[in-house]
Amino acid sequence: MPDTLCVQSLIDTDFYKLTMQQAYLHQLPNAEGVWEFRCRTDEDLTPYVAEIREQLAALADLRVTEDQLTYLRSRAPYLKDDYLAFLRLFRFNMAQLNVGIEKGCLAIKVQGPQLHVSPFEIPVMATVSEIRNRTLYPEVDEEQIRKSTRHKIQQLEQFGDSVDLSDFRFFDFGTRRRFSYRAQYIVTDMLKQALPQQFGGTSNIHLAQELHLPFLGTMAHEWLQTHQGLNYRLVDSQKAALENWVREYRGDLGVALTDVIGVDAFCRDLDRYFAKLYDGFRHDSGDPIVWGEKIIRRLEELRVDPIRKTLVFSDGLDFARAVQIYKHFQGRIQTSFGIGTWLMADFEVNKPLNVVMKMVSLGGQPVAKISDSPGKTMCHDRAFLTYLMEVFAVDAGVREHILLSAGQGV
Repeated sequence: MPDTLCVQSLIDTDFYKLTMQQAYLHQLPNAEGVWEFRCRTDEDLTPYVAEIREQLAALADLRVTEDQLTYLRSRAPYLKDDYLAFLRLFRFNMAQLNVGIEKGCLAIKVQGPQLHVSPFEIPVMATVSEIRNRTLYPEVDEEQIRKSTRHKIQQLEQFGDSVDLSDFRFFDFGTRRRFSYRAQYIVTDMLKQALPQQFGGTSNIHLAQELHLPFLGTMAHEWLQTHQGLNYRLVDSQKAALENWVREYRGDLGVALTDVIGVDAFCRDLDRYFAKLYDGFRHDSGDPIVWGEKIIRRLEELRVDPIRKTLVFSDGLDFARAVQIYKHFQGRIQTSFGIGTWLMADFEVNKPLNVVMKMVSLGGQPVAKISDSPGKTMCHDRAFLTYLMEVFAVDAGVREHILLSAGQGV
């Protein structure tokens, strides 16, 4: 076993991986998924293959503890007894994971039931990031992490001199691309101590328990993508995913993702029923101001008061951008902010790693995410991607741009 583990426990992950897993257990226990890792830049990660394999092999030894189960039961009552019983038995199956080199690039793939392979996503990404950072940036020590984080805290405090930040709330969404586990621990603890009114908690369950913070999460892109491969008409897949999420959580976890087919297609599927059922909507690609205005306009068309809803922003944020968005929508709709890479991986003297791990097929059929940032599209089947955009009436100009920019993903 490696001397220093990148992943500390089975719950050293984003909370949404557990809520996704429960939904799969109850609704889709046999759905077979394929997930693939992708580096969005041309950085060579192949020198780390051996250490990545060694670290990921250690995932097989992780077990949820009775103390962790008690913690989850007390903090998340919508996690059902049968799921927690399943979680007690869950183990990462290394036979479902393949780590190697293809076409000169690091290649990581998992394949098997969604119930069992979806949880690989966050540990794989966090592991690759930490191993790479240990090698490239030995100068990023605890002193540098604290120094950089103090600068960020001071920046937000200075914004408060000219902007009323009494309703500004942000959360740590940084587990997947964190510099290291230790870095995330230090930063999260500093934010808790320095910004108790603005810092609302973390998506990382392990850290939430360690530091006595709330944990949180929304539905994931994989949930809507999964429904593209199920027995629904493709045009109905997004609505089916929204309906089935409500069926699973009955009013809890009421924030919907909007950018799996793009915000325009989402707004067409957002009728008064869904607009009243869901508490809020999450932005994860495209211009956040344009996106928010479209959501507000759609709510108003449906005779739903926007001030009762929340916009959750989580795409490439720092404090300056988050405060700008907060000011723009202040008094019109509630807002909150999930800040990840900038807080947990960017410490002034290093360059964070830009990686993703996405589902690419379900049941042998391709699935795709057509985000509002074309470069985020990831799909191996160009014909399916084209058909999906036709079915959801994606603008012709946008279609062309997505097909041109999808690059390795198509």
